[in-house]
Amino acid sequence: MAVPSNTTETYNSTLIREDLQSALININPADHIFMNAIGSRSIKNTLFEWAKVTLASAGTNRQKEGDDLSNDSATLPVRLSNYSQISSKVIQTSSTANATQSNPDAIGHAMALSLKLAELKRDMESMMLDNVAGSAGSSGTARASAGLGCFIRSNVDGGTGATAPTLSGTTAGYPNATRGDGTDRDMTELMLQNALKATWTAGSTATMVMCPAPQKVKISGFTGNSQKYSVNMNNPKQLTNAIDIYVGDFGQVDIAPSRYMPANTVYVIDPQHIKMAYLQETKQEALAKTGLSERSMISCEYGLQVDAEEALAVIADVND
Repeated sequence: MAVPSNTTETYNSTLIREDLQSALININPADHIFMNAIGSRSIKNTLFEWAKVTLASAGTNRQKEGDDLSNDSATLPVRLSNYSQISSKVIQTSSTANATQSNPDAIGHAMALSLKLAELKRDMESMMLDNVAGSAGSSGTARASAGLGCFIRSNVDGGTGATAPTLSGTTAGYPNATRGDGTDRDMTELMLQNALKATWTAGSTATMVMCPAPQKVKISGFTGNSQKYSVNMNNPKQLTNAIDIYVGDFGQVDIAPSRYMPANTVYVIDPQHIKMAYLQETKQEALAKTGLSERSMISCEYGLQVDAEEALAVIADVND
């Protein structure tokens, strides 16, 4: 039977609301593993410093009865430093867009701000993990805070030709030159064991291994005598072929894959020796209104502090 004339059908209407998912799906989760694990402090200047003390090595210490003793070498701190950097996100929405929020799933100004906050934190996590040198900046040039990869100098396992980062001073200062890349090679369990041994020998007990996805897969394939297991093994019928925790000769470490790790790099860290230093904590500010729109900015000024880089290790130049 034919449709009667002048019958209104859905095909003719332009006002029917589309079938939208009731919740926004964020495919880039804000999993800030590094920032969540380390400590924090407040600073008062764009160049911030901290003191590091290294104890003398253990040795034979037997004294003669009644002897007139000489002075020991002084144990003096050295001053380490880094620069803060500024990160920001700015959004602008028209007054009309803010007034026509009939669709409950539409992204208004407040929702846009929350999404940009998640993006800002991802930026911060990525930069703090990077192998980047510190820089004082200048008029028209942004300051740069040295990333974790540029702090680790003592325990560097790199490929052929790799070079360690350097400080602006002989024994103190800020990281002013990045680690130089070497020839890529396959990651082995021995590399991880040696990195854990190096941090233990330095007086630390590493608790976390951070790695990109390809290196997480390689670690899950280790077949040595160390204990490796997943924290989720409640189902006896479930086949588990992943390592979430690695127990070796020098303690237990969490294996933490991170989307924001530099490629071909694995960090062995003790988070208690690392801090985020905030000159200005994350804040939201309304920007000047110049027309029929609303502008807002989220910003943060911060830097990375590594108290004892000997307590950390990096395995660099490992193949995907």
